[in-house]
Amino acid sequence: MQVLSNKAVPSANTTPQPPAKPWWLGLVVVFMGAVCLYSADELANTARYSAIGPGLFVTGTGIGLIVLGVLLLIQIARGEKFEPQDTENAEGDTPMDKRAFFIALAAAVVPVLIIEHLGLPITAMVSFTLVTLAFGSKQIVLNLISGFILGSASWYLFSLLGLQLGDFIPLLGI
Repeated sequence: MQVLSNKAVPSANTTPQPPAKPWWLGLVVVFMGAVCLYSADELANTARYSAIGPGLFVTGTGIGLIVLGVLLLIQIARGEKFEPQDTENAEGDTPMDKRAFFIALAAAVVPVLIIEHLGLPITAMVSFTLVTLAFGSKQIVLNLISGFILGSASWYLFSLLGLQLGDFIPLLGI
């Protein structure tokens, strides 16, 4: 660059720099798959009452994440450009709705914190309502009722299968 009268003027021999490749993204996906496989080592792949155990699903998820991460790294190495894409009702260049993102994130974290104390039906009710709020629903009472019905039905159906998900509502002793 040559400087003339305090203004920067590009010189003729400057070449534009290629955009940085997001290698970290593919590596994060592969790392998440490796964590799943490491965690699956402690879980049984089969159970006494069935041929499918909890470790099988975690192992499958880990393998899938590793395969997808490697495919993503291949796309990055080939120079694939990752640009926002327009969808049916959204523009690709609009900023992320942070409020909706954090509400949906709360819906994913809440079950870890409250399911042991409140049970599946109430936990499902709260999580379902948070997700509907993230999508812009204004019918909170209807969403609470729908979440409770879905959670109750899930608890009942799992109990028919012989899987114990704890008490229906532990605080009430039910």
